[in-house]
Amino acid sequence: MKRSKQAISLEFFPPRDIAAQEKLVRSAKQLLALQPEYVSVTFGAGGSTRSGTADTVQLLQNLGCSAAPHLSCIGASRAMLTDILDSYRAKGIRRIVALRGDMPSGMGGDAGELHHASDLVAFIREHSGDWFHIEVAAYPETHPQADGARSDLHHFVSKVKAGANSAITQYFFNPDAYFDFVDRARAAGVTVPIVPGIMPITNHTQLVRFSTMCGAEIPRWIRLRLADFGDDRASIRAFGTEIVGRMCQHLLDGGAPGLHFYTLNNAEATQGIWRQLRLA
Repeated sequence: MKRSKQAISLEFFPPRDIAAQEKLVRSAKQLLALQPEYVSVTFGAGGSTRSGTADTVQLLQNLGCSAAPHLSCIGASRAMLTDILDSYRAKGIRRIVALRGDMPSGMGGDAGELHHASDLVAFIREHSGDWFHIEVAAYPETHPQADGARSDLHHFVSKVKAGANSAITQYFFNPDAYFDFVDRARAAGVTVPIVPGIMPITNHTQLVRFSTMCGAEIPRWIRLRLADFGDDRASIRAFGTEIVGRMCQHLLDGGAPGLHFYTLNNAEATQGIWRQLRLA
């Protein structure tokens, strides 16, 4: 499966009710006009939204796009993962986003049989051969649980060596962090595409919460500008579209193989960024 030059991809999450599903369908239809290479669907901690992921993948496939389910190994047995992989293969799915995942509350010490994303990648290859194109995660600003940047890069390299085809990064707002990570990965022998993950800015409070959880740095000047806007959502959206769109163009001009948008099941912000890019 070849990645077209500077293609885009989109991420959605499983809706929790009928109203959210209707919103997802509306957003997906609008964003599919951008002709993404594929869309991905998230997977809850410990598989808490496993059925929702499969249902959402099917829904998006019915809309005419290639859908890639996220798959987490934390809290899962090999038998469970085998069933999931076989089910996806039977449905003709050819791409998977393989992640370690987060430990859900209440699970205690039962982390499952595979403890690292590299273990999951190796298991998928062992079980399914080359059927799936495997995406893995990369962290330009270092995973929040990593011992350090060198250790984090080592874990990334191990996922690629285990059989990953390409990578999607955690979102960031400093393109230098992305370019530095790619340079270090290339120096370590990694040749697969490393696609920057892009988070549109639409809500200050939400962005701070997400960034605190995942370790993404919000530059001071951006934090101060967002704070100045207060509850003015329109100004926040306009500012976010401008600076994220500018960053995306810089990434593409610098050789990024594409862009992966974390849509949060909304179309408007991603469309606004897209309109700023020469890709449009």
